[in-house]
Amino acid sequence: MKIEVFNRYEKKFLLDAAAYERLKSFLETRMIPDQNSQNDGFYTISNVYYDTVADDLIKKSLSKPLYKEKLRLRSYGVPSPDDTVFLEIKKKYKGLVNKRRTEISLKDADAFIKNGEMPAPKPYHNRQVMREIDFFLKRYQVAPAVYIAYDRKALFSDDLRITFDTRIRTRREDVGLEKGDHGKLLLPEGLWLMEVKATDALPLWFVHQLSEMKLYPVSFSKYGTEYCQFAEAHDRQSVSDKNEERGVEVQCLNPYLLIQPASQFQ
Repeated sequence: MKIEVFNRYEKKFLLDAAAYERLKSFLETRMIPDQNSQNDGFYTISNVYYDTVADDLIKKSLSKPLYKEKLRLRSYGVPSPDDTVFLEIKKKYKGLVNKRRTEISLKDADAFIKNGEMPAPKPYHNRQVMREIDFFLKRYQVAPAVYIAYDRKALFSDDLRITFDTRIRTRREDVGLEKGDHGKLLLPEGLWLMEVKATDALPLWFVHQLSEMKLYPVSFSKYGTEYCQFAEAHDRQSVSDKNEERGVEVQCLNPYLLIQPASQFQ
């Protein structure tokens, strides 16, 4: 039975190639690969994020509220319209991440979000999650905003799950899971995003390794970083003016300043 409800704390780290190789080698002696692992331990995750016409959800997220939520559609690889994918609603309150998702066919998910009508029940639907998403869609009028894909290596041990994402790519045209996993790179070559997910305190052996390597958590969001790059490239002043009028403080972090040079980890 697939897990459809997740409650956990998440911390993110940006690593250069040297730090990634050293930490990966260390973790592989204590953890095992994710069940989705295929090519050299990697698999591709594709996502479509939804937002309002005014990008209200991502703007609110970037303003660092106590509570935030988002809706996304996820697949492992490139699906066809009849394939099942995951429709997910993700919430965060005071650092605790709650993710709830349901399996659904790609064509049913597209129709659900576009028309606001829940599809006929299927055995693989999580009806409670479907109702929560239905409430979300009635509260927000959303449409596909951005496509984000990446290649992931994942390891787990007990309640600890660690993922390494590389080749994070995005696009705002042809925003659909079935339209391929191409896009422009979000980060420069050689940078890795590590996400550490745990339901409780991190094990001491892992904390000690992070300390030894001088690795520290950063505030980083794939969608948030993409939105900042998009806004700055297209209408930076216009977005700034609108946010000032709305009283929303949007902080676009420069993730490249948060990474230590490779020599620090050797």
